[in-house]
Amino acid sequence: MADESYSFVVVSNRLPVDRVVDEAGNASWKQSPGGLVTALEPVMRAADGAWVGWAGQADLELEPFDNAGIRIVPVPLSEADLEEYYEGFSNDTLWPLYHDVIAQPGYHRVWWERYVQVNRRFADATARVSAPGATVWVQDYQLQLVPAMLRERRPDLLIGFFNHIPFPAYGIFSQLPWRGQIIDGLLGADVVGFQRVADAGNFSRAVRRLRGYTTKTPYIEVPGTDAVPARRVIAKAFPISIDVAGFQELAESPEVQARARQIRADLGDPETIMLGVDRLDYTKGIGHRLKAFGELLAEGRLKVEDVTLVQVATPSRERVESYRQLRDEIELTVGRINGDYGTISHQAISYLHHGFPREEMAALYLAADVMLVTALRDGMNLVAKEYVAARSDEDGVLILSEFTGASDELRAALLVNPHDIDGVKDAILRAIEMPRQERRKRMRSLRRRVAENDVTHWSDSFLATLRNTRGPGGWAGSVLPDEVEWTLERTTKR
Repeated sequence: MADESYSFVVVSNRLPVDRVVDEAGNASWKQSPGGLVTALEPVMRAADGAWVGWAGQADLELEPFDNAGIRIVPVPLSEADLEEYYEGFSNDTLWPLYHDVIAQPGYHRVWWERYVQVNRRFADATARVSAPGATVWVQDYQLQLVPAMLRERRPDLLIGFFNHIPFPAYGIFSQLPWRGQIIDGLLGADVVGFQRVADAGNFSRAVRRLRGYTTKTPYIEVPGTDAVPARRVIAKAFPISIDVAGFQELAESPEVQARARQIRADLGDPETIMLGVDRLDYTKGIGHRLKAFGELLAEGRLKVEDVTLVQVATPSRERVESYRQLRDEIELTVGRINGDYGTISHQAISYLHHGFPREEMAALYLAADVMLVTALRDGMNLVAKEYVAARSDEDGVLILSEFTGASDELRAALLVNPHDIDGVKDAILRAIEMPRQERRKRMRSLRRRVAENDVTHWSDSFLATLRNTRGPGGWAGSVLPDEVEWTLERTTKR
């Protein structure tokens, strides 16, 4: 590993592959689903790239290996690392804090110390495999200290960071005891990317308040010292998206189309199928939509024979107590509504507490007349974009929380404040009763917007901005090949 060096390195908490062990005990690797892998795979292959991350199992020591043309560099995590760095500081401190304190964050010094240690381990692994002048792209809130740690070790590197979740307003962020260290960590990057313009503004304001640096959107002036020259950091919104063409092709396949028809038949062919698809997380507003639906049934404004709600709740962080409590609350609510309003032949809510492959998700999107996205706070919410991409029939209605990043782009959806239960109820009724002409007009607008900003455009625009931070020559001595230069240049031609 000491002799390896790569011109383009991606760093994330999880690797883009999952380890699979068969019944005979033989281990193999399969590519993880997700837009990030789809977006970066062509660039990484062209640039002879490496991906640094955790393999998904505790106490697993692995040597680097190749998978589908990408060099995989595993970083080991122990059970203690998972408990304190991942479940603790990342998901019980930063996650609730960055999502507007919907749940109370826990502030524990031992968690913070472990977070620093693990970030240092990721930075060391990245520094070892990065070629001189290489481009490094660090992903998400679990690794916010890595940019500064990398810059200290390897000032020759071009460093980008993308925050996939919201960045909170200063009044919330200031509660974090280690707020200054997080800001310094992120300012180690040349470009800090966010989902929304408001998130980038929140970060810049935090920099001004905590460090007093000059900011003028999108620039942050980081003063130099005797040993380190002054730098200009870009903090800007780069809204992430999905593989639109790939998802649309999947949804148009005969097998998925047939499965969508079968889903409707299995549900009793109700007049309206509503769908919610979420990780089981307190930020997703699942309880709010269940409350709105239950009240509509109680008031007689909807009939269980006419409308069915399918709620997919993918298991998430089940070792964390707050998530176990949330599951109990959701399942209690589902059981109560079904008990109160269900009949022998009609169930009010079809509740599914497990994940599904992409093919089944595409079929669910096609079967659903109304998509409910009622997140209380969300960086983007790619489910909303997947629903739109799947609907090449130009039908279906998207009800979308205004507190998602997707609401900045998908203005033709029915936008709601999920805390306003009456407003959510009105939006549900409007969606069910909406004339087909209006449905088609709205869906055409949504589909144009999603197609314009797909996941490739997201990665291209971020990397082009990162490239240009080093002046007209770009990449500051990076050895990225011509194929990558061409990929990035496409952004300026759009």
